Amino acid sequence: MSFINEAMAAATMSIPAADTPDEQQKVFDAMPMAELADVWRALQGCGYRDRTEGMWAAFYYFDSLPHQNPERALDLILEVLRRETDISVLLQLGDKFTLALMNTHGEKLIGRLEREAKNNARLRWLLGSVIYWTDDEAQQARLEAIADQQGWRDAADAHDERNPLIDFDSLSSEEIAQIWISQNGCPVKDRDRNWSALRDYERDLREQDPARALAIILAVLERETNTQMLSYLAAGPLEDLITMDTIDMIEAEAKRNDRFKMLLGGVWYSSAPDELKARLDAIIQGAHW
Repeated sequence: MSFINEAMAAATMSIPAADTPDEQQKVFDAMPMAELADVWRALQGCGYRDRTEGMWAAFYYFDSLPHQNPERALDLILEVLRRETDISVLLQLGDKFTLALMNTHGEKLIGRLEREAKNNARLRWLLGSVIYWTDDEAQQARLEAIADQQGWRDAADAHDERNPLIDFDSLSSEEIAQIWISQNGCPVKDRDRNWSALRDYERDLREQDPARALAIILAVLERETNTQMLSYLAAGPLEDLITMDTIDMIEAEAKRNDRFKMLLGGVWYSSAPDELKARLDAIIQGAHW
């Protein structure tokens, strides 16, 4: 498997240990396709703070559908393309759902895709999102013959670049915290290039200025109360920040900040080195989420 295919497999794999309850799975499996497409479309407008337990079950269903039932997944794609007009929603079809389908079942579906694409310009546009799904030259040539790669790229770039890039270095920790909440709290379809730029900035801070990275986390913690958002803050930026090089700073903050100590309970660290694990255990004292 090539490096590109390995990366695609990692990006499109279903969520580990995530599942849809059996009864809800049966409901989704029995839904008429138009109704199922409407559920998928509605979910695209939900951000982290909006997600109930039932919504998570629905997200897991659609996450696994391209892997478990490729024909139904393709039926869903065609129905969404037929009914949806919002470009931000349509882009979500390509960013993971269609890529997951092609990466796992593309060879099986390529014949049907060729037939469907003949009279479906929207499908040809969508297939532009998965133009590099395979390193099989014959399959690649078949996809290139029906995919509108340029049309997809133009739409995706215009959506991503609709807002100017933010100069994070010029902002205070408090200002960045507000942007973090906005970018991570909105539906995925509404993110722009500043979301990925923010993640790059956070990564650079972890390596070059961990104290500022922690200051931003604390500023988010002061403003955010939603459980889903705090879970993401703990298992994302905070978890990534904690190393043997930063544990002294983490311990010191936990001693003077009970809310930060609470946030540490949402960090996953079972695979951490023994010494780091022991020091985190001493801080959290079993108060895991």
